Order: sequence, then C-alpha cells, then structure tokens
Amino acid sequence: MTKLLVGNAPCSWGTLEFAETKGEQIGYSRMLDELAETGYTGTELGDWGYMPTDPGALRAELERRRLVMLGAFVPVALKNRESHAAGIAAAVKTAQLLAGVASAPPPFLVLADANGTDPERTRMAGRIGPGNGLAAADWAVFAEGANGVARAVLEETGLKTVFHHHCAGFVETPEEITRFLEHTDPQTVGLVFDTGHFVYGAGHPRVVEALDRYSARIWYVHFKDCDLAVAAQARRQKWDYFTALRHGLFCELGKGAVDFPAVLRWLGGRGYRGYVLVEQDVLPGMGAPRESARRNREYLRSIEANFSGLVEHAEVL
Repeated sequence: MTKLLVGNAPCSWGTLEFAETKGEQIGYSRMLDELAETGYTGTELGDWGYMPTDPGALRAELERRRLVMLGAFVPVALKNRESHAAGIAAAVKTAQLLAGVASAPPPFLVLADANGTDPERTRMAGRIGPGNGLAAADWAVFAEGANGVARAVLEETGLKTVFHHHCAGFVETPEEITRFLEHTDPQTVGLVFDTGHFVYGAGHPRVVEALDRYSARIWYVHFKDCDLAVAAQARRQKWDYFTALRHGLFCELGKGAVDFPAVLRWLGGRGYRGYVLVEQDVLPGMGAPRESARRNREYLRSIEANFSGLVEHAEVL
C-alpha cells in the first residue's frame, strides 16, 4: 500500500515568523536531526537565513538526513500594492533556492499575507465579522499581488505557488478563502489547506466539508490541530492572535477538534500523493519540540490506515 508522506517544519521547533513569538531558537542542524529521528521525511525551509541559503550546502544537509524540501513560507502584505514588487523579489529569491534543492515531489512556494501585522486583524483573529474584511477594491489589489508572485515564481523557477490561509491575516474565514480563490488564477495559484487555521478562522471543526468546498484548488496540506476550549476562551476574553497562541490554541494532533482520520480518508479517496506537513506551533517555554514531534508522528501512524487503504484505488487528486 502507498504510505502517507509526512513532513514537519521549523515552526514545530519554535522557529515562527512572528517577532512576538521569538525566543532562543533551536539551530537548524539540531532541528533537522530531531525531525529525521522522529520519523519525518520532509521539511520546509523556515525563515530566510535559518537554514543555509547556498543550494549546495542546503542540499548536503537534506541528503545527509534523507529529507525532501517541501516548501518555503513567504509573507507579503498583499493588500498594499507598494509591497508587491519587494514581495515578488523575495518570493523569486526563495523559489530559486527551493529549485536548487528540489527533488520529488517538487517543493511549493508557500505565499501568505503579512499575517500578524495589521493590528485590527490580529486583535480580532478567530472572531472575524463582515466589517473586518477587505473592500472590493482591496480584493482586486490583493489578488493582483498573489497572481504576480505566482506568475513570477513559475516563470523564473518552474515551481508552483500555494496560498496559505491564516488567522491574523486578511484570508482567514471560509468566505474569505472562497473570495481569494475566486479572484486568483486557478492555473498558477493553488491552496495549501491548513486544518487548524481553518477551524479557528471558521469557528467550527467541519474540515471535510471545507475540503470538499475547495477541492479543485488544494495542492498541498498542512496538519495542525485546534483546541476548541482555548478557542472559546479566546473569543470570550477577546484575546488577540498571539495571546491565543501562547495559551496553546494549536495543540498536538489528535488532542483537538480536527477529525484527522476523516481528513486522511478524504485525501486517500482522492488519490492525494503529496506530503502532509505537520505544524505544531511551539513557542518558547511550551515544552520539548522533539517529544511533541514524536507524539504527532506516532499519532499519524496510528490512523494511517484511513489513508493507505483508499489511495491505491483512487484517481489522483
């Protein structure tokens, strides 16, 4: 049977992109060692400069541990047209590094909004209402930026771009995800579906319903869980996004609201052959990343039959 391909990311070792979450970082060498030791075969790049930016040096680090590079997260303030040129340049530079170490499956440029930088969206994360969203003119600019990034990355490197919907950014709710997909080019802009961000942004755990809704655009999947009790407390007490993170909003897999067996059945039934990437946001002081990564991998092994029993007989997604 086809095995589930599972990667993990630097954020699971405390290397998050937000200044509010910075602490003493675990170096990339230790992070990659522990990632491989705990049973993962793929990784993402992390912040630019966290891992080597020379393709030869990075390739050597990956090959030594038999790891596949899956992608790199590039945030761009897409609402602001004046940010687009710099965003395209950063995306192309990152994609060139990815292309220099690419294997099978090829990595994605993971585009995102500049999450956590708009004070109102950060304050209202998890409880976004109609009045907190983009206006029609803003959506046009936002999509223009996303299309521009994806087009440049494809032309310069041959790699595809997936957009990461994300709390504390302007594409958080189910309606905003739909609006983004309606405004962007389906040939060049895909979606990386993040289970945990979807649950918090949607306010409900109906993940398979969302997978059905966005299926035509899902090219990549991030596995993150969400603790509904923490989410409810965050809404009651009006926590901002970073406060919710510090209280353990995104818990270990299998301990929150996401029905991962059902998600695996959905992926297997549609012949998904790519990686799923575990993201267990670990902030300084929140515990031992290696042990958390091990528990997450063991949990996925315990439910993997939900995927493997279906994927062999399915049409490829």
